Amino acid sequence: MINLELPKRLEAGANQARQVATQIFRPVSRKYDLAEHEYPVELDTLKAMMEAMEDAGQAASGATMGSGGAPRREGVANGGNMKSLLNIIETCWGDVGLTLSIPRQGLGNSAIAAVANDEQMERFGRVWASMAITEPEFGSDSAAVSTTARLDGDEYVINGTKIYITSGARADHIVVWATLDKSKGRAAIKSFVVPREHPGVNVDRLEHKLGIRASDTAQITFDNCRVPKENLLGDPEVRVDKGFAGAMQTFDNTRPLVAGMAVGVARAALEEIRTLLEEAGMVIDYDRPATSQPAAVAKYLELEADWESAYLLTLRAAWMADNKMPNTKEASMCKAKAGRTGSAVTLGAVELAGSYGYSERSFLEKWSRDSKILDIFEGTQQIQQLVIARRLLDLSSSELK
Repeated sequence: MINLELPKRLEAGANQARQVATQIFRPVSRKYDLAEHEYPVELDTLKAMMEAMEDAGQAASGATMGSGGAPRREGVANGGNMKSLLNIIETCWGDVGLTLSIPRQGLGNSAIAAVANDEQMERFGRVWASMAITEPEFGSDSAAVSTTARLDGDEYVINGTKIYITSGARADHIVVWATLDKSKGRAAIKSFVVPREHPGVNVDRLEHKLGIRASDTAQITFDNCRVPKENLLGDPEVRVDKGFAGAMQTFDNTRPLVAGMAVGVARAALEEIRTLLEEAGMVIDYDRPATSQPAAVAKYLELEADWESAYLLTLRAAWMADNKMPNTKEASMCKAKAGRTGSAVTLGAVELAGSYGYSERSFLEKWSRDSKILDIFEGTQQIQQLVIARRLLDLSSSELK
């Protein structure tokens, strides 16, 4: 595999994430896959560790940063997006469902980071936020949001039902997508930060799922739920000329992270099947054409090459986000590629392992179940291809449907 050298600052964080995956997630991965909806108490220890490291990091940063520091070179910044991506790849090597359950690491947190102003970051920067977009009437078409938010004095009144909310019953806040005025279309769709324990917020049910069983997935109804108008993320004005761009900016940050989840679980499957092939006496030779090697080895090399392309696309999308470059196309490209690759690699590993891969004696069958959702949520394969085509052809959503 390609082994890119990481900056020491990022490497240290990734190593810590790998320790979490190895020492906390892997040992309990099967336990919480079988005990769906049971809260992983090990996450409380992880939360305490993360808060301590974050506080220590902030103190160190404050003590060492000053005007005498070396200036950042233009165009080579590796910031929060890259750090989060590398950490997610490592923790999903351990378990995707548990990664989705890490406190303060929800998809809603990425939404807040993408569009919140300084005052909102001060208020919501340390919450655990899930993200509520999908409704019973629509799936991947985020522009079809029908949940409403009506301004009443200094508060917005939110009404509607959201489904398939990851960590919806565990997170302490929810980023809710709602429309201010249905007649104004996509431009009126905004996101709001809503406390989960709040009047008018009702968790209706938890879903039983094929994979990521360690993570809870909820349906939540908002019934005349009132939140301060300051809880609207970003610009409250409905700018028809700008269209849906403000709300969609969230996906530019979150789609590379979901792609990273697929990259992480796929790497776990590749490592496992490589070990099995080598234990069976097969030699993986990178200096010979795949067609001249055993069929199982050739298949492995094909899957590995597919994985590397997904990995590199995902790194680029996160790097562009950190460097304030428009990355909508690249975010969709890496999400489409990694989502498809995650399923191909994990299922391919099951096939190569035969009956062993299909049994619960290894994690291979579990990883194949967990990876499927990564090609669906945050926009399906088809939606990503549509976004990419619009960007390549410079067409609007009304021109290319």
